[in-house]
Formats: sequence, C-alpha cells, structure tokens
Amino acid sequence: MAFADLARAQPLGPPQPSTPLELTAGVRQAKAEQVDVAPQIDGEVLGDPAWADIAPATGFVQTAPDEGQPASERTEVRIVFTDDTVYFGIVCYDREPASIIVTDSRRDSSLSTSDSFQLILDTFLDQQNGFVFGTSPSGQEYDGQLINEGAGGSGMGRGGTSCGAGGGFNLNWDGVWQVRTAVTDIGWSAEFAIPFRTIRFPTGRTQTWGVNFQRNVRRRNELAYWAPLPRQFDLFRVSMAGQLTGVQAPEGLWRTLQVTPYVVGEAVQRTDALDDVVKGLGDIGGDLKYGVTSGLTVDLTYNTDFAQVEVDQQQINLDRFNLFFPEKRPFFLENAGAFTVSNSGGAAFNDPSQTELFFSRRIGVSDSGQAVPILGGARLSGKVSDTVTVGLLNMQTDDVGSSMPGNNFSVARLRKDLPNRSSVGALFVNRQATGDLAVDNDINRTYAVDGRWGFGQNGTVSGFAAQTETPGLAGEDYAWDTAVDYNGQAWRVRAGYMEMGDNFNPEVGFVRRRGFRKVDGGIFYTWRPDEFLRIQELQPHVTFNRFWNYDDGFIESSLLHMDNAWEFNDSSRLITMWNVRKEGVVRPFTVSGVPVLPGSYGWNEVSLNYNTDSSAPVTAGFRVQSSGFFGGELLTYGPSVGFRRGETLNVTLNWSRNDIDLPAGQVITNLVSTQIAYNFSPRLFAQSLLQYNDSADLWSVNFRFGWLQDANTGLFLVYNETDGLSDIPHTSAGRSFILKYSYLFDVLH
Repeated sequence: MAFADLARAQPLGPPQPSTPLELTAGVRQAKAEQVDVAPQIDGEVLGDPAWADIAPATGFVQTAPDEGQPASERTEVRIVFTDDTVYFGIVCYDREPASIIVTDSRRDSSLSTSDSFQLILDTFLDQQNGFVFGTSPSGQEYDGQLINEGAGGSGMGRGGTSCGAGGGFNLNWDGVWQVRTAVTDIGWSAEFAIPFRTIRFPTGRTQTWGVNFQRNVRRRNELAYWAPLPRQFDLFRVSMAGQLTGVQAPEGLWRTLQVTPYVVGEAVQRTDALDDVVKGLGDIGGDLKYGVTSGLTVDLTYNTDFAQVEVDQQQINLDRFNLFFPEKRPFFLENAGAFTVSNSGGAAFNDPSQTELFFSRRIGVSDSGQAVPILGGARLSGKVSDTVTVGLLNMQTDDVGSSMPGNNFSVARLRKDLPNRSSVGALFVNRQATGDLAVDNDINRTYAVDGRWGFGQNGTVSGFAAQTETPGLAGEDYAWDTAVDYNGQAWRVRAGYMEMGDNFNPEVGFVRRRGFRKVDGGIFYTWRPDEFLRIQELQPHVTFNRFWNYDDGFIESSLLHMDNAWEFNDSSRLITMWNVRKEGVVRPFTVSGVPVLPGSYGWNEVSLNYNTDSSAPVTAGFRVQSSGFFGGELLTYGPSVGFRRGETLNVTLNWSRNDIDLPAGQVITNLVSTQIAYNFSPRLFAQSLLQYNDSADLWSVNFRFGWLQDANTGLFLVYNETDGLSDIPHTSAGRSFILKYSYLFDVLH
C-alpha cells in the first residue's frame, strides 16, 4: 500500500497506540530492536514493513509555550538497527498539514524557524557530549557535535548555529548518513539511517546510549521533548536525556578508512597589480580518515584546499579592539570542540570572549586575511576511554615569497569528564618557524589548564589559567578567568573575574585586548505571562562589566547594560536597551579615519531593535541607536528585509549606517549586504553574497554553486570579485573563478 493511501486510512487526530518507553528513577527509556531487513529510506515510515512491529516512543512534553503540558501534536519515534546502521523512523502527526512551515533546506541551515525534528545521541553515556541529527519536512540534513553540553559555544540548542572557534556545539561536523522525508495529509514523517562508523561509541557489544528527541511546531512556537526538560534548558542538556537500550554494536565496524581526493582549477586576476593578466592554476590534494578505535579517529590532509568556503562577512570597527572573524574551513571545524578550552565570555548573552587560547584560523591565514599554503597535517581526536578525550594536531605551512617563513603548528589537548557536568583539562599549543627563511628562536607557546564543576542541576563554576612563552617577552604573560553561573527556570545569575597581562601573547589564538583586570555580573529574569498584551515571553536583565588597566588601575571600559526582550505571540520580537558606558583611552586611535585622543569619556546609549516573524515569507527588521561617543555623538540605524519562496529561494538585504560626530571630525559609514540562496534540493544549491563597505573602501561579490555528495564533498563552483570604491587601486582587488571536485571513497565498506 502506498504511504499516501495508508495515511488516508489513519484518523486525522493523533492516534493513541501503546508506548514502549519506561520511567525508571525518572529516566525515560526506549529500546532499539535488531532487524534482518533494513527499512527502505524514503521517508514513508508507516508504509514500510520494517517498522510495522516496532512499538513507538511517544509522550512528548512541551518546554514552550506551555511548559510541562503534553505536546499539541503526537510524535512517534521507532528505532531499529542492523549489523552496520542505526535507523530512526519518525512520524510527526499534524492536524493542519497545510500549515507546516519550512523556511530553508540547505544543509545545516537553522531549524528553529521551520517545523523540524532533532535527535541527540550521547553514545558514551557521559552526560556531557553527543551527536545531533535533524531534519525538516523538506528533507534537510542537519548534524553537529556537542561538547560539554554546549558550554562555551553559542548556546543555540534549538537548531541554531555555532561559533566558528569550535565552541560547545560544532555545527560544522559533517557525518556520512542519510535522511528522507514525506509529507501527507496526517503530517510528515522522516527516516534516518546513521551508520555505526559515523559516530563514536565505547568498546563492547551491548550498548546503552543517552538519547533525546525534539520536535518544533513552528506556527505555534512550540518546542517539545521526549525526555522532558525545564524551559531554561534545550536539547544540549544530555545530563537530563533518556536512555536508548538494546543496541548491539558491531565488532570491528568502527575500523573505517575514508579517502577524499580533490582536484581544483582556478583562474585568477589581480587588478591591483601592474600585470593584471589572467593566470590559470591547478592543484590536487586530499584527506584521509581512519578509525583507530571505536572512539578515536586519525585525519590526514595533504595540500589542504578550502576553495569552496564562503567568504567573511565584513565588519566596521567602531572601537580600538580586535575584531573576531570566525573559522569556516571544514578540516579545522571538524572535531574543533575537542580542542576548546572553557571560556566563560561575559555576563551578557552577546558579550564577546576576550581570548581564544587556540584559534585555528591562525593556521594558513595571514594577519591581513590572505591565504597561506598548507602543505599538510594530521589530527588524532576522540575518546581513549569513556571519560577521557584527547586531541592532537600538527600542521605545516609553506614559505610565502621571500619574506614569510613556513611554520609548524602543534596542539595537544586532554580533557577528563567528571560526574555532574564537570571536567578538567589541559592544553599545549606550539608555533615554530621552519625552512630557510626561519630565524633562530622564532617560536611561541601556550600552556593552559581549565575546569568546569557542576553543582546541583542549575549551577556551574568554570575557568582557565594560561601562560604564554614568547622570546623577548618576560613577565605579565599570563591570563586566568573564573565564573559562577546559576541557571534556574525563571532566574539566571552570573558573576565572573578575569585577568590578562600585557605580555600574554597566544599567537595561535585570539586576543581582543591585553593588560586588564575585569569583573562582570548579571541577573536575568524570564516571565511567560498568561494572556497579557499578546506577549509570549519577557526577558528583562541587567549586566555590568568593568575593565581596569593591569598596571595602574585606570578604568579602560565600564558598561551598565539594561535590556528587555519582548517576544510576542506572532513571533515578532522587540528589544529595548539603555546603556551607561565609560571608556578610558590610553593611546590614540581612529574610527574610520577620524582620530580619538587619549582621555576619559562617558555617555548614555538608547537602542530599539524590532524584527517580525523570521519564518514568514516576508520579514522585516529595524534597529536604531542614539548615543554619545568619545566626546561626540553616534547615531546607528538600518533596516533589514527578507523574502523567501517556500524552502527554495531566500533573499535577505541588510543595511547599517553610522553617523559619527567626533570632536576631531565627522564621518558616515555604510555597510550593505545582500544574500541570495536558491536550493534546487537539500544537496544542490546556488548562493551569492554581495557586500558594500565604504569604510574599507571596497565592494565584493561571492558566488557559490554546490552539488553535495557525502560529508560536504562534491562539485563546487566559486566566483569571487573584490574592487575598491575609489580610483586608487585597492590591495584586495581582484577576481577569481574556481572549480573544485572532491569525492569520498569508503575503502573498507
């Protein structure tokens, strides 16, 4: 019987079959059944005999909007496995299937604005780490790696994105797996096929894994979980997940060997050079992945190429501190969480981290952002036991011209997981110049220890201590940080302290500023009123931070931040903000060419930010901020507009304008970006990014066409062009056309 015919035979309301899950000491359990014949992966769960006798896991409970109430729509999850693959069959009943919302189908695009389903597998049952897989009714592929329950990352456990430095959730991990979906008149369904060799798991035949499932019904702003969670937590909270029993892991199947060769051709023209002829280039290289044990993997790379990687989003710096551009290269992002050190950031949700002790973007990218050839490298990462994670990385770059020597980069990371969301770890990073251009003693090293201690269900204490070794820099070469967080259902409280010496210099890391002592704190409240002014949630909070100069106690920065976020029933969002800011300038600097002199400055800031429902076919937003600014005034404003046609076409336009009036002069900056993406299918896409930045005196265009196969391999066509806005040749001006093809060979399977 066809799936659509079978669906019509089902009642439109959610049926009430028996459930296989048990409640043992408050922990939900589901059982995986072994089958001889694998399901056919086409999305048609109810029409496949492989699922017919498998009792489903049900009983999802809302986290939002009605915390603790049964989900408004029934969800069924069936789990089976064969000798080499684990399968999940999902049925998402929906009494209004015509109202299902899907906003995007590109791999790893956000699931939070679509109807969607996600699952997390804590294969080592360590209650801290795991693998996330997800999809939407369009058949989108979404996967990632979780480290330390997302601590130190973006915290967007509802299908969001991760920070490029690795963070606590690495969205850029791309495994080899399959998902197919089907939409019918009873809702939608999905089938996942996840090979054992794609995920890591303990040694031993019989396995018990941590597991949880999340369903998003977008039109109701509803989030529901199989293992219920309080509203302050999300899917990343694996310490409160259920358990998957009955899995029989195959002996020796983890011993994988995957080879991914590539070939690339490129035509390049540098329009700022005296000789602006088009030059043709070609190259080959590849990666190799080998499963050493069921939990440990070695990766080798030769002549590493990242031609298909999207370009950076341009930024305008209105301050005197370093800007952070995230890592986007797949080789470095995969397993990046294994090298991440606990870094508490600050009290505010958008408070930037002051340092990343290891920042892989320093490898193969110069300080000016230009690519440096990577000859090759190796990485060993994973679990050596149920509670010990290791990461070893060694990369070698080539000389650049006659002035920049090659460098060897080595990183070693060890982390021991402890009970109740706790861990301790250590990090070592080394950079050493190599080759004929290298000078004596051209080295830099970073040493660090870090830890995280969880108390109760809601509290954590985290921190790190680090020291660097740089020839010529002695003393004040350390940094340390500690923070206490309490995250309750309605209240969140945080306090932190950090120090960094003037000579702290992690050259294979990132430092926003040096030579300071910092305190920060914050108190946050979340209120979900009952039928009050169509408000779904209010999030008032107050945060404070202050930076003192390391040597003399001079106040360099101070910020009192008062904010309220208003989330309405129609999914629109309003943010109102008032800041009281102080800045102490020790050395003069410029803002878009206008100088700011040393001195102490203080001012107030008022801001309003409004966005309509991000899942609607047409979206709009507007931000305006009026403030003082280093003895003058600053007015920042700009609209954003979005348009989508189903899940295939997405267009966004963003404009940000700064009207700056300083004692030394006036300047206006504009930053405009347009993104266009068309998805022919979840694995076939075309997208472009156009950017205009009059502060940097340039405009740029990046076009990418991708035909994906497995794990981010396939055919890529890329066009880049950058040019100056004035008649003066720009140092970044030029254009390139790149064609790249890579293919994954699964040698042993």
